[in-house]
This record gives sequence, structure tokens and C-alpha cells, in this order.
Amino acid sequence: MLYVEDVDLTPNPQALKFILNERILNFETRQYSAKEEAAADPFAQGIFDIEGVESVFYMDKFVTIEKNKDANWGQIQKPFISFLKDFDKNLIPKEKGIKHLEQDASELLKKINEVLDTRIRPALAGDGGGLEVIGLENYTVKIRYQGACGTCPSAITGTLAAIEGLLRRDVDESIEVIPA
Repeated sequence: MLYVEDVDLTPNPQALKFILNERILNFETRQYSAKEEAAADPFAQGIFDIEGVESVFYMDKFVTIEKNKDANWGQIQKPFISFLKDFDKNLIPKEKGIKHLEQDASELLKKINEVLDTRIRPALAGDGGGLEVIGLENYTVKIRYQGACGTCPSAITGTLAAIEGLLRRDVDESIEVIPA
């Protein structure tokens, strides 16, 4: 049975990170910004059925829920805890396998992902979020924030600049990072 072990605040005032008692995904991340996007995922769909939920991000042993500005956490937390208690974890869609952009990608993209995997993604996960590289053209890296980071004001400005600075220092000084 799934249950919430702890709840963490995130830098995004509209998002909370719910730490679960067991792992629900081994290596994938799942991000849904709207209920329609989650049509094939009963776990995310059930969370979206809770009034006030704006987005759902989950990976490993946590779920980050972003609420709309008019909702309060009291109306979301109790139904979420009840949903978890009754949800059959086997209904979570199976992971497709380790997704490596590197398989057919350039050496530059491999280096970028190595830095992101070791230095950036663990920190973002600690705040209830994630980061996906969705493209590389010349030296411009296009990223998409996930979870609590998706609409967090600091992710859009400060974190983006920090990621770019790190990649310029550790990979190539010509790299530019832009949000999707």
C-alpha cells in the first residue's frame, strides 16, 4: 500500500513534494501539465481528479503536485492521501526502458547529460522537480523543467543562468541554454 512518509515545501509556492513509502518508478520521470495529457496514466489521472490540481510530476519515490492559485492545500492533501491508500500501484504504466538521448546523439550531448545527471538533476529532484533536455542545435540546449520547477520563478531565471554557467564551464564555453 502506498502512503505519504513526508511532505516537503518546494521553492515554488504552488507546489508540494510528497515523499512516498516506496518507489513507484525506477528511472523514468512523468510530467503532466493537464489532465488530458495523463489519459493513459491512471495514477496521474486519479491525482488530477482531485479538485485544484494543476500539474503532476512523479519519479522514484515522490510525487510533486502543483495546485492552482485559488485552491488550498487542505482540499488537496486529504483526498490525495486517500487516493494513494486505495490505488493499486500495478496500474502505473510500465516504464519503457532507460531513455538515453545519448544513444544516437553527439559527444556534446553526452557531456551535457553527464553534467546534468551528476550536478543538476539531483538538486532539482530534491526540490520536487526535474529537467529534460528536449533538443540541441549547434550549441543551444533546449530544456524543459518538470514538477515544481516547471512554473517556479527562480527556475526560469536564476536556475537557468546557473545551468548555463555550469555547462559553459564544464562542457563548452559556447553553450547557450534556453527553456522550451
